[in-house]
Formats: sequence, C-alpha cells, structure tokens
Amino acid sequence: MKHTEGNFVGVRNSSNYYQGWIPDGNVKAVLLIVHGVGEYCGRYSNVVNYFVPLGYAVYGLDHIGHGKSDGQREVIKQFEDFTEPLNAFYKMIKEWQPGKPVFIYGHSLGALITLFYLLDHQADFKGAIISAPPVKIPDNISPVTVTIGKILATIAPRTGLIGLDTSGLSHDEAVVKAYNADPMVFHGKITASISGGMLRAMLRVNEEAGKISLPLFILQGGADRIVDPSGAKLLYDKAGSNDKTLRIYDNLYHEVHNEPDRVNMFNDLQAWLTARA
Repeated sequence: MKHTEGNFVGVRNSSNYYQGWIPDGNVKAVLLIVHGVGEYCGRYSNVVNYFVPLGYAVYGLDHIGHGKSDGQREVIKQFEDFTEPLNAFYKMIKEWQPGKPVFIYGHSLGALITLFYLLDHQADFKGAIISAPPVKIPDNISPVTVTIGKILATIAPRTGLIGLDTSGLSHDEAVVKAYNADPMVFHGKITASISGGMLRAMLRVNEEAGKISLPLFILQGGADRIVDPSGAKLLYDKAGSNDKTLRIYDNLYHEVHNEPDRVNMFNDLQAWLTARA
C-alpha cells in the first residue's frame, strides 16, 4: 500500500489537507471518503485496511476548519465551504486515477455533505455510500427556530449549540477513548454556523432527494444515539434511484465502520461495490 498526502487551495484561498491510500497492484475503483463533524479523514483506517488490499484506492480530505486544514475550528460561512473543496479534490483524483470508477462514501455530516453535493454532481460517480445520514429534520424545528439559527450563524457563528455523546460512537471502548484523547478532533459543541448550514442542507435534501438517481448503499447503526436511525429509511424512501440498498445493522452504534462487528457491513459493501465497479 502506498500512502500519499498533500494540500490544495480551497475556498477563500484556504489550504485543505488530503490523504490517499493506493494499492500496490491494479486499482479497480476509487473510494472518496467524506468525513463527519469534528473529525478528519485519518480516522477511517478500518475502511482503508479492508478495501485497499481488495484493489480500491481510498482518498479523503479534511474539511475546512477540521483536522489539518485551514480555517477556524468548526466555523463555515456557508454549506458550500464543504462542497466546493470536495469538487476540487474530486477533479484531482480523476487526474490521478483516469478512467477508474469513483464511489463517494459519506459518513454522518459527511453523508449530508455528500447528498447535498450529489444534487449537482451525481453524474461524476459510479455510486454513493451513505452512512448514518442526518436528514430527518427534528420535529421541534419551527420557522422561529430556523430564523434564530440563521441569526446566530451570522452574528455568533462560533456559539456551541449541540454536544456529542461520544460514548455512542462505537461499542469498542478503545475507539471512544482514542477519539476523546485525539487532539486532531474538535471536542466542543457543534457550532451555530455548522448547525445552520446543516439545517439548510437537510431542507434541500428532503425537498430534492427524488433527483438522486445513481446507485445508493445506505447504511445505519440501528442503535445509533447520535443520528436518528429513521433518517436512513426516510432517505431510502425519498431517493429517486432505481438501484438503492438499505442496511440497518441492529444494535450497532453511530460509526458502524469502527464497530467490533463491522465485518458484516464491510462484506455487504464489498459485494455491492463488486457488482457495480
């Protein structure tokens, strides 16, 4: 396995960090990882270690304000601060891996970023893996709440609004302990700017999900306490794709790819990818 890393220019001339893991032999397809809130692409070693030996090149970038990328931690001006660098990075990958099918793999906030991005760019991908998608709009979101969120995102974007129960990441205590001790992870509350951007993205995805027509593999931990598991079924029902798969892994937590029992999900995903790559 060959490892590569570097930086490229993102929004407002900021520097985005990326990594790549390439098999020693022939590359059959590419997985483009889109990570979740507060974390970074280097936390997907289980995905890398499973799929690179099978011939998949895996790439990931750190979002603005995350990991080794520039920007105030957890602060964005608009949701496109996530999708514009993703588009630039995709073009770089196509130059590195010409002619290879690319599958995009988004987890949690990364799943929402992926869905938002696919509404305008799905023709670029062979398929999409959507993990723990935060697409179900909470019942207590009223027009007043939306207005307050927009105001906070503008005048106090760094205000922390939503805490993360890290014990719900994985049943593997080592994963939780490593996350809590990781200086590369943002350990504060999700900020007003990201919360406001997420709400805007959720509203658009809910309204336009029927436009998504590429093959979808939607996966969800059935015991997820961080993202409402019913959102995966909601997305499955709304997506316009004729080729869509929903897998709910009972009793598993938020990061199915970091669970002790992750092998069943990886086997399912491998079979799905093989049939489409």
